[in-house]
Amino acid sequence: QVQLVESGGGLVQPGGSLRLSCAASGFPFSSYRMSWYRQAPGKERELVATIISTGVIITYADSVKGRFTISTDNAKNVVYLQMNSLKPEDTAVYYCNAVHRVFSLTYDYWGQGTQVTVSS
Repeated sequence: QVQLVESGGGLVQPGGSLRLSCAASGFPFSSYRMSWYRQAPGKERELVATIISTGVIITYADSVKGRFTISTDNAKNVVYLQMNSLKPEDTAVYYCNAVHRVFSLTYDYWGQGTQVTVSS
């Protein structure tokens, strides 16, 4: 019932751009903390960007500040990650994540990921 589906990944050259999309369904989208994570081969999964309360609070990893932008379309229940000035080190599988906490209860959902490859 609860689904997160990523799309928009692919192969781009260094300096290029991509926009990732995460389509959410089956839960109250606006009440969740939405995030993008990524995991490169041989590395730990890392937090890339987070948006809370439909844009009231936004955070980015230091490695992507000034290059990536997270946003939402609340009417369509979609989270975007606009990625500009891409570097080879951005190559990874990118995952969409949704979290909602109610006191001691935590609801945590993940998409299956989309591959981003930055190479010449």
